[in-house]
Amino acid sequence: MVALLTLELRIEHAQSLKDKRQVLRSLKDRLRVHFNVATAELNPSNIWNSATIAVVSVSDSRDYLDGLMRNVEREAMRLANNAGAEITDSWTDFL
Repeated sequence: MVALLTLELRIEHAQSLKDKRQVLRSLKDRLRVHFNVATAELNPSNIWNSATIAVVSVSDSRDYLDGLMRNVEREAMRLANNAGAEITDSWTDFL
């Protein structure tokens, strides 16, 4: 089973792509290290104040993945707030 968590972010203070990349890199790296998940930016664009991040994990237990993705989402919200960003929407798909 594969779990895919999609996070949509708004980065209000970003004045350049460099600012956006700094926030995204920090968020993705911390989630990867803390939860051992794969992360990637979806639909990279030149819009400075918004981004979409995907978080993926694989397991034979849907219950484990469901709990993991809830914990990842909670931590992502905390990390995003600390970095000056806001998660505007999130959803989990199981494949």
